[in-house]
Amino acid sequence: MNHFFKNIRVIEPAAGIDAKVNLWVKDGIIMHCSAEEANIDSSTQIINADNLVAAPGLFDMHVHLREPGEEYKESIKTGTDAAANGGFTGVVCMPNTSPCIDDVTVVEYIKEKSKGLLTDVKIAAAITQKREGKLISPMLELNDAGVVYFTDDGSAVEASEMMRRAFDYSSTHDLMIAQHCEDHSLTKGFAMNETVLSYKLGLKGYPNVAEEIIVDRDIRLSKLSGNRRYHVSHISTKGALELVKSAKDSGLRVSCEVTPHHFTLTDELMVTYNTDLKMNPPLRANDDRDAIIEALKNGTIDCIATDHAPHALHEKEVEFEKAPCGIIGLETSLGLTLTNLYHAGHLSLVEIIKLMSVNPRRLLNIPEVKIEKGINANLTIFAPDEEWIVNKSNFKGLSKNTPFDGYKLKGKPKYAINNNLIHESYL
Repeated sequence: MNHFFKNIRVIEPAAGIDAKVNLWVKDGIIMHCSAEEANIDSSTQIINADNLVAAPGLFDMHVHLREPGEEYKESIKTGTDAAANGGFTGVVCMPNTSPCIDDVTVVEYIKEKSKGLLTDVKIAAAITQKREGKLISPMLELNDAGVVYFTDDGSAVEASEMMRRAFDYSSTHDLMIAQHCEDHSLTKGFAMNETVLSYKLGLKGYPNVAEEIIVDRDIRLSKLSGNRRYHVSHISTKGALELVKSAKDSGLRVSCEVTPHHFTLTDELMVTYNTDLKMNPPLRANDDRDAIIEALKNGTIDCIATDHAPHALHEKEVEFEKAPCGIIGLETSLGLTLTNLYHAGHLSLVEIIKLMSVNPRRLLNIPEVKIEKGINANLTIFAPDEEWIVNKSNFKGLSKNTPFDGYKLKGKPKYAINNNLIHESYL
């Protein structure tokens, strides 16, 4: 189906475009992008887009697709269906699969399974073999196969010598090394953020310092190795943000991401013992959330990523301490961001599109997405002011482990367009 979006607001931050236009997409190509009228054909559906925004397709650089190995939680197909439903035209899948993404054969398997989908799938591979922290993975070979960055996500590279070696290996190809920042010796068996509340609830705590120790160490190792590219995944504490800001101010090539749940929720909700609130890193205190919002405003945080982490119902419906960490996020990400950052007055739409589309691609050296006549359409179209109630039964992913079911949000994805495919969001 071909679509003509009449009088839509196009925002393309990289080109400095923010204008009302008539946008015609035919056979996957942008045929018209101008305030002038277009001579469209009879096969094209006309959509009154006065209240819609078109942006370069959203891109999430931190997603767990669970394939290979745990397809009962999510698969490449169902995960990308969820991504398109949430407005994403690109994702990066994490390496903590079974087998781990530490070998070119696994990379090629994922690339083959990702063909023909609306949502592009890029791949992050493990820093160490089997994510065990003992031997470096064949990083250069993996990079040649198309891997866009390296992380042992779900586990920190604990040994300083091993992390230094990873930075040294990264130097020849200027690879990006990302870290799940957690000193596991301080967090073993944790269930929530460590505060007075965790003691009252009888739950093992995860102190802020466990994240900050690794961030500080890694920044120092990155500098020691010659100012190598270093990315902090799902940053969650005020102290870690201060470390990243200081590193950036001193000229180090450090970046970071934050999840919508960490700028939306706090650990006060843990009194409900809802296992869909259990995640890693855990929900933090109000001061941390406030620091995250300030860091989004001042540019310390480079991008918003979901850390989409599907788990089956039987895995989450257990005692709180036994439940796995993680929540899904692809289908609520844009709504939460618009509600809590745009409508709350913290960020403009231009700034949000940079955080969710432009910056992650730029970090990973993926070509920027343009919105202009004659090129392949890669678009997210959303209604910034439309109110809706989250209903997880409408989600396209296999797992439904979200704490946001029933939340009222303002701002909704409407269409994802990419690879000559279009998905109309069903939320």
